[in-house]
Amino acid sequence: MNYFRMKEDRAAGYTGFVDAAHRWGLPGIYCPVCKSTWSGGAKVYPSVDLTPVIALADFEEARTEPIEEYERLGELVRPLLPPGAQLEPGAAFGPLVGRAQGRFGQFVSNYSFLILIRREAYEQLQSEPLRGLKGCRMEVRFRQRNPPELLELELIPNGRVHPDCLPPDRKPPCPRCHRRGIPLPKDILLDATTLPTELDLFRLEDFPTVVVCTKRFVEACQRLGLDGLAFAPLPVR
Repeated sequence: MNYFRMKEDRAAGYTGFVDAAHRWGLPGIYCPVCKSTWSGGAKVYPSVDLTPVIALADFEEARTEPIEEYERLGELVRPLLPPGAQLEPGAAFGPLVGRAQGRFGQFVSNYSFLILIRREAYEQLQSEPLRGLKGCRMEVRFRQRNPPELLELELIPNGRVHPDCLPPDRKPPCPRCHRRGIPLPKDILLDATTLPTELDLFRLEDFPTVVVCTKRFVEACQRLGLDGLAFAPLPVR
């Protein structure tokens, strides 16, 4: 199987921009063991509705909390997650809420870790034999007439980079908060033993800002003439 990294195609010349944030989120944390204050924020689940959760206001303000409070809130959310979802400090839930303007392609990726798609393009892809395709509604207001209907693709974390592309002198993850503190490798090498066999697009577990798709997904987009994304091959070992 061949894999590709998905990014915004800036050469396409589209001016569309979305300024939005997810409705709910977990707080960032302070870890008493590694002394780090951090928040990931790239593990997002737009299909998750937190309205059944008691004390919903605890998920509406971005902030930093002691790790024990983050863990308490995470346990309230966990039963509502889709299969395979993983939590981290700053994980977000619910629809994107905000504003948008400009001229949009079939795909939109103003933020490196979010992939948005026009409704009509999503429906075209649904007719293809693709696995793991899930579009979620957004609550975005457009400053223009006849705006497109955009959906956010929900990307479940799966797969990891190969140890050979990581610093040889790296420290193990923190035993308390699991923070790794390793920057994204310049040359990404995927670990073949960790890659999913049931998904055609996903984000990496260890570097969730990296969105990956299969050759099958790339070929479907090319066959349908869907624009707005660029695909860069990723080596696998």
